Amino acid sequence: MYDARQKIMSQRFRGYLPVVIDIETAGFNATTDALLEMAVVIPAMDDDGRLFIQSSHREHVIPFEGANLDPAALKFNGIDPYHPFRLAIDEKEALRKLFAPVRAAVKAQQCTRAILVGHNPAFDIAFMNAAVERTKFKRNPFHPFSTFDTATLGGLAYGQTVLAKAAKAAGIEWDNEQAHCALYDAEQTARLFCQIVNQWDSFSQ
Repeated sequence: MYDARQKIMSQRFRGYLPVVIDIETAGFNATTDALLEMAVVIPAMDDDGRLFIQSSHREHVIPFEGANLDPAALKFNGIDPYHPFRLAIDEKEALRKLFAPVRAAVKAQQCTRAILVGHNPAFDIAFMNAAVERTKFKRNPFHPFSTFDTATLGGLAYGQTVLAKAAKAAGIEWDNEQAHCALYDAEQTARLFCQIVNQWDSFSQ
């Protein structure tokens, strides 16, 4: 059983570093539809054993060759995949730039590997793993299938499974205008995750 008095991230989640991921796409099929935007939010633990957001990272991604672009998905997230101001990069370079700080944080916090935290994370890990496989990326720091789900945690802690409603129930401000942007959703998910973990740990001390 975890002892909250230890105040060491590597002891909190069985050696894993929880890292929040949010991905915006051009559809729901991870093997055929384009990954368009990916955000990574890395937490750390302070001297009191409380989680906080340490850093955030985001990349816009060029659709892979032959990728499907569902017009309904693009209308929903408001992304123009080929807009020049997106400054998008290819999938492999995006993974390299986003995974590098994750690997550094895993090492710095003395963890064994990262574990994906997401709101209904089956979607995000499927698209991330598909991109890793497509690009033959060799240094994926994440566990290949285990995840933490803030929809489940939000339901447990606040009786809400929708991200916006769970955040509001937790007292976290929510801006509908910024929602469905990978960085905004990832940071809000990270705030929710940190608050639930911190709240739980305060009960167990």
